[in-house]
Amino acid sequence: MEITGICPIAPAVFDDAGAIDLAGYERCCAELIRRGAQALTLFGIAGEYYKLDRDEEELLLDATIRICHANGVPAIVSNTRHSTESALKWAGRIESSGADCMMVLPPFFLKPGGAALYEHLDAVCASVKIPVMLQYAPEQTGVAIAPEILAGLAAKHANLRYFKIECKPPGAFIARLTALLPSDPRIFIGNAGFQMIEGFRRGAAGVMPGPSMPDVYRKIWDALIAGDVAEARRVHDRLNALLNHIRQSVEMIIHYEKEILRRRGFIASARCRRPGYANDAVSDALFEELFSAIRPELL
Repeated sequence: MEITGICPIAPAVFDDAGAIDLAGYERCCAELIRRGAQALTLFGIAGEYYKLDRDEEELLLDATIRICHANGVPAIVSNTRHSTESALKWAGRIESSGADCMMVLPPFFLKPGGAALYEHLDAVCASVKIPVMLQYAPEQTGVAIAPEILAGLAAKHANLRYFKIECKPPGAFIARLTALLPSDPRIFIGNAGFQMIEGFRRGAAGVMPGPSMPDVYRKIWDALIAGDVAEARRVHDRLNALLNHIRQSVEMIIHYEKEILRRRGFIASARCRRPGYANDAVSDALFEELFSAIRPELL
C-alpha cells in the first residue's frame, strides 16, 4: 500500500499500574484510523519505544499489523536497534510480521559516524524487500547525516522509498534531498507537524505527528490538497499554538498527547512510564487554555 498523508505515531497504551493495555491499544489504533489516520507508525519516539521490553514489542507489533490491515491502512514499524546484528534480526521480524514499511532510526547511543553509520544503514536496507523509510532526527539523536548520504543509499537500494525529516529547520534539507533523490521523492514531515505547511510546499508526501489529533492534521492536510491555504493556515495556527507549549521536550509532548487521548475517550489511562515529564499547575493551566482553542476543530 502506498504511504501518504497523515501517519501518526501509535501511542504506548498503559493501564494505571504501568502495564501494557493491549485491548486498549487496539481500540485506540482503530479509533485513530476512524478519525483520519491514513497509516499508523509503531515504535516512533513519541510512542515510548525506549520504555518497552521485547515481549511487549512483540505484542504491539502483531496487534498493529492486525488492526491496520483490518481497517485498510498501511502499518509502518520502526527499527530502533543500536547494533547492526540486532537491527538485522529485528528487520527480519518486522518483514515477516506483514508490515508495509520499515522505518529505520540510525543508531545514536554512541553516535557512530562516517563509514560505520553508512554500513549500518546499508546493511539494514539490504536485509528486507519491503519499503524502507529512514528517519532523520538529529535533535533527538545527535546524529547528523548529510542529504548526499541519504540520496546515495536511495540510489543503491530501490526499497528505500521514504524519508522522515525532522531536523530544525527542515526546509533547506528537504529541498536538497529532493533534488538529489533518484526519482519520486517521498518526504514526510516530523516534529509533530509543526512545519507541515512549509513541508507541503516543498513536496512532502505526508506528516507523521503524535497520535492525539489525527482529525485536526487531516483537516489541514485535506485543505492543502484542495488548495484552500487560508483554511489550512487557520487550523494550523491553532494547532501550533498548542504545540508551541507542549513540545518543549519529548516527554512533555507525550504526557499531554496522552492526556488528550484520554479526554477524547481513545484510551482509559494517560499513564506514562517513568521517568517522564513532571507537570505542574502553570504548565497545566496553559495547556487547558490552548487545548480549549483547538477543541472546535476536533471531529
